[in-house]
Amino acid sequence: MIVANQVREKIDAFQAGYVFTLSDFGLDASCDLALAKLLSRMTAAGEIKRVSKGKYYKPKQTVFGQLKPSYDELVKDFLEKDGEMIGYLSGPIAFSRMGLTTQISSNIIIGSNKYRRPVERAGYKVSFLLQENPINKDSVEILQILDAIKLIREIPGTTPADACAVIIELVKSLDENRSRELEQFSLKYTSYVRAMVGAILEYLGRPADAVRRSINGVSSYKLPIPESVLPTKNNWNINEPTRK
Repeated sequence: MIVANQVREKIDAFQAGYVFTLSDFGLDASCDLALAKLLSRMTAAGEIKRVSKGKYYKPKQTVFGQLKPSYDELVKDFLEKDGEMIGYLSGPIAFSRMGLTTQISSNIIIGSNKYRRPVERAGYKVSFLLQENPINKDSVEILQILDAIKLIREIPGTTPADACAVIIELVKSLDENRSRELEQFSLKYTSYVRAMVGAILEYLGRPADAVRRSINGVSSYKLPIPESVLPTKNNWNINEPTRK
């Protein structure tokens, strides 16, 4: 009973939407079974919600019903470990925050240095995008821009041309050092991403020598981006697909 009271007091102190596990209660391991059973009963009673095995949250009540935790909170164990950043949000969620789209899908994409299989969590499919560059707080902005270029055909609620126009503005806002980082990090990406980075940097009057050296000069890339949006695209063999 004492343990049950302690657990309920702890849960009451949690902010709504905070995802917690057994380790958040600071109890001895001998209490794990009793704690798991108590959390299971509270879930069945609707007092808390289960995210996935061993992960729960206290839902926030609104006039529109119960709210799920934020995306960052739902997948925080894939974003940080022992105080170090191990992943970052990519895909539609990140692209929405970058101003590339207003649509959000039910698929959460996480950039990670480690391959992981997709998982289900609170009704969302969580999938992973393998990232070969270092992941840290300073690199995330650059990596998200590169991911947007990589997935430019798949960004919901927009066209590659409109997305490219926004990406150009995002790159334009980078200072000289960050622009160099963009170029260097792009070298770990596929060739059409590098070509797009080169074309954007050239259009903005910035160096792109490293990207140029990394690309086969005879290769061409089919992307539906008009010259009116990216005037330097032909210099990088970026061509619009032939319309039938």
